[in-house]
Amino acid sequence: MSKKHLEGKNVLVTGAGRGIGRAVALRCAQEGARVVVCDYGVAQDGSDPTSEVADAVVAEIQAAGGEAVSVAGDISDMSVAEGAVRMAVGRWGSIDGAVCVAGILRERMLFNMTEEEFDDVIRVHLKGHFTVFRHASAIMRKQDTGGSLVAFTSGAHTGSVSQANYAAAKSGIVGLTRSAALGLSRYGVRANAVAPIARTRMSAGVPTEMSDMGEPEDVAPMVVYLLSDASKDVTAQMYTITGNKIAVWNQTVEIREMRAATDQWSVDDIVARFDEVGQEVHPFMVEVERRRQDALAGSRPNQ
Repeated sequence: MSKKHLEGKNVLVTGAGRGIGRAVALRCAQEGARVVVCDYGVAQDGSDPTSEVADAVVAEIQAAGGEAVSVAGDISDMSVAEGAVRMAVGRWGSIDGAVCVAGILRERMLFNMTEEEFDDVIRVHLKGHFTVFRHASAIMRKQDTGGSLVAFTSGAHTGSVSQANYAAAKSGIVGLTRSAALGLSRYGVRANAVAPIARTRMSAGVPTEMSDMGEPEDVAPMVVYLLSDASKDVTAQMYTITGNKIAVWNQTVEIREMRAATDQWSVDDIVARFDEVGQEVHPFMVEVERRRQDALAGSRPNQ
């Protein structure tokens, strides 16, 4: 029999009722973890909450011989997150891992986006990570065994054509995760982020075609690894997971500099010397421009 990598651990998973969150919750249970299944059970637009989706995943875990409990509530609410963390501690004695998958979409071009559409996405994605990380880390730092925080970001953290709210939230999650890693390392708590590309309710609405596309189940093994003791020295990292590929992202660092000959730059000097620092090509900007040119070419009459 193969080793169960999360034997004896207690793990909280948000957004665990469907898609990647469900796949992660089921795999954690399969690997020996007791799981708090958190899901508000809303439609993709955030409407019609129901506890049925979380309860259904708990039933699946229990039917397979595992142990799980459901929490249905808005994870961006501090009291809901605290209750979910305390559910694990109260029932099983500890909180060893927290995985934040919950999210919604409000796609709109920036110049048409409403304040509500921006706020809702930031609240569920970014604040939904903060609430869980804040309450889980408060317990984990006092445990001899520490703990593992796993964030869900996206390649969209580098920018998006029609999801400025989503991209801003996902970029914020990267900063939050790295900050958690830096601040909690002394307590034996690590924090990492994954950027999955998989077929889900959310990815079905993405307006741009993605060449790599996996399934929710492809993401779960890497999450289990990051929750397991095998990754005890891995922190402040971000990984892409898609299909059979796992890739690590670089850390953000300065790559070029220039210095003024005097104490302060003049605009004229910057104009004259700007090429010394220049700019970095944004890969997606190149793709956006290519698609724009293709669209223009397609709209031109045949010569």
